[in-house]
Amino acid sequence: MPPADIGGTTVSATSSVVTLNINGEKHTLPVDNRTTLLDALRERLDLTGTKKGCDQGQCGACTVLVDGRRTVACLQLAVAAENREITTIEGVAGPDGELHPVQEAFVELDGYQCGYCTPGQICSALAVIEEHAAGWPSAATGDVRPEAGPQPLTPEEIRERMSGNLCRCGAYVSIVQAVAHAAAHAADDAKETVA
Repeated sequence: MPPADIGGTTVSATSSVVTLNINGEKHTLPVDNRTTLLDALRERLDLTGTKKGCDQGQCGACTVLVDGRRTVACLQLAVAAENREITTIEGVAGPDGELHPVQEAFVELDGYQCGYCTPGQICSALAVIEEHAAGWPSAATGDVRPEAGPQPLTPEEIRERMSGNLCRCGAYVSIVQAVAHAAAHAADDAKETVA
């Protein structure tokens, strides 16, 4: 198929023009069909908070949220993320720059050391808290029967749910504490909203 000119951009059979909705902003750009979401974020849109670690989906440093679900951006093609809601670490803080409670917990409880894996850890923690609140079980959930009701978010649950995110500095104890603290804060906020 011959190249086509779309809006002044030449597109071939091996490239596409995609619109990525990132942190509430739409970005339209031409990409090679093999371009990962990670490379589009870092190299094309200068959103370098998402880190490149193993580039094989094993370390979790590139974790972002796509439609609220955790995704390792190094394995997600940019063309497959078109028109989906993508949240990177740059979009986690509030509009005035105030830290999200998960970010605050990581700072308060020293849930980072060198900080390289922290953006992916925080994005995963956001999803973990939402998944647990929605009642999704994990491999560490003791009783998955519906009549058992919500299970507590224990350190074992947090470790299992965060196991896709590696920290080469070994800050795991602080990361687990930070996630537990942020989850308790989110549960308190949910109770206040209901009351």
